[in-house]
Amino acid sequence: MDNLQNFAPLILTHGRPDRVFTVESLRAAGYSGPFYLVVDNEDETVDEYIERYGEDKVVIFDKAAIAERMDEADNFKGRNTVVYARNASFDIAKDLGLDYFLQLDDDYTTFSFRYSDGKKLCQGGITNLNYIFSLMVDYLEKTGALTVAFAQGGDFIGGAESGNWRQGCLRKAMNTFFCKTDRRFWFLGRLNEDVNTYTTLGKRGGLFLTIVDVMINQKETQGQAGGMTEFYDKYGTYYKSFVPVMMNPSGVRVGMMGNKDMRVHHKILWSKQVPKILNERYKKGSGR
Repeated sequence: MDNLQNFAPLILTHGRPDRVFTVESLRAAGYSGPFYLVVDNEDETVDEYIERYGEDKVVIFDKAAIAERMDEADNFKGRNTVVYARNASFDIAKDLGLDYFLQLDDDYTTFSFRYSDGKKLCQGGITNLNYIFSLMVDYLEKTGALTVAFAQGGDFIGGAESGNWRQGCLRKAMNTFFCKTDRRFWFLGRLNEDVNTYTTLGKRGGLFLTIVDVMINQKETQGQAGGMTEFYDKYGTYYKSFVPVMMNPSGVRVGMMGNKDMRVHHKILWSKQVPKILNERYKKGSGR
């Protein structure tokens, strides 16, 4: 696990120093290395973060300065979204002397293995997270991907019979991002920054991957005070769903999602969205 010597998780958080569940979840899953909390200079609870976790564990960045350097995708007011911290993380990792880092949200309750038992898709707890992190960093390096990620619960709709589980590796990355410090990319858009980014940069040849064997469990996004809740309450999922369509109209559309309580949600047309490797059987013969 030599590749973890200059590695650390960066936990992105805002306005809830008493509810950073991810710290305890990392330790419970066996992670024993360093971690840092990334907060912005517009957070009124910065002092409480420092009091709880120590000044050496809390990194503060200039939110307005990062906003000037990125594409927010709209002209709305307010910066209560995670995209600024995501983009600042590359600078922070460099300043900390990290070769690799992992972006985490603050609301993870567990890290879990996924495995199939016949037609049933099961979930088991992780106690060797150091080893898992080392494997993910190695995979990031060997694939040349911009980032690799763990799966989320929504990736497993349909259970062991679902296409995502059978596929094993997905062409997207959300929520958890293993990154190489000198392989920088910019997250796009004030909301839905992960989808905006892996569709836009994926269409240009950037590789974004999700490994379905490991997943994170987290608190309900819009059920937590602080963080991005204010933005979700104001704009809901309607605006969130249309940003990736605006950025990639040929490969993303909007549809309805759910069973009883239907809601607007983006839908990615993967056949039109990312470059693919052709099977060798399509190779032309000599002289043709």
